[in-house]
Amino acid sequence: MRAFDELYLRCARRHEQAHGKLSDQGFVELLAAVTKDPESFATHPEEKAFLELADAIARFERDLGNDDLLDDDAYAAHAEERRQSMAETCRRIGEECPACLDARTIAVLMSSLGPDEILSELLDIDDGLEMLMPSMDVMMGGSAWDDVFLRPRLRLMAAIARMFMETARYAMAIGVCEELLELCPGDELGAHQTLALACVRLENEDRFYLIARRHEEDAWYYLGNALLLYKLDRLPAARRALMGLATQCRGGAYALLRPIFVESYLPDRPTYEPGSFEEAVLAVHEADPIVVDSPDFINWASSQPGFVDAAKAFADREGFDW
Repeated sequence: MRAFDELYLRCARRHEQAHGKLSDQGFVELLAAVTKDPESFATHPEEKAFLELADAIARFERDLGNDDLLDDDAYAAHAEERRQSMAETCRRIGEECPACLDARTIAVLMSSLGPDEILSELLDIDDGLEMLMPSMDVMMGGSAWDDVFLRPRLRLMAAIARMFMETARYAMAIGVCEELLELCPGDELGAHQTLALACVRLENEDRFYLIARRHEEDAWYYLGNALLLYKLDRLPAARRALMGLATQCRGGAYALLRPIFVESYLPDRPTYEPGSFEEAVLAVHEADPIVVDSPDFINWASSQPGFVDAAKAFADREGFDW
């Protein structure tokens, strides 16, 4: 979530709503003025709350770099303290301004609740909202993402889809993801990645490859393809797909064999360059329930020629433990 970029755009759109439609150049100049001095433009209660949220997210992300030298116990304690602090800040912002949907969503995601309880809380938030009504431009073939004021609701939907996955409600995850893809053809929230994993879990091969043809191949595709073919007992093809993860995703083999802790999303999945190690880490994190539920998959992957070697070589290059 690029919180400050959205804040600037929200303030500019709110100013335009109050003072009349601007030309394209006029809006560019307004956006530049907002970017230079957002506090002066964040006068609406929702933008004031969003500004406070953006500051909180920035502090949280800066704090992530302060625990690299901590041992495991100190790291866990610091991470929990950081989560609790963020949850409390967002809970307060959401109580003061219920329309700040992102704050309410993050407060739930950062809470100490279990997956089913988190899902229930997110669904309660969504149930209390009016039906999502995209503008006429969206209805005529545009994207709901183009309306900056709809983005918090879209992020909530994406979070619900991921929690449907985490709580084994795969068909429900597919339904939300397909709705998101209809609303946002550009898929700015990566709904197709969640959808792909749901198809893997349900062993729906036709649907999985239909998604793959419509979207750029990424770590979710390479890992999902290997898992799907393994689950279908087509091991030669699964082996080739597994090596795709190792060769097409930087550090993909290492990410699978040595999973890395991933912070809760704030509130949407971070975006990284396709094929990057960071992307592979996120894909492995989200696919973990499927990996765990695929008997002996990790042992099988480790036995494939060159896969462990690729993981070790990456660890050596990057100075990671093996």
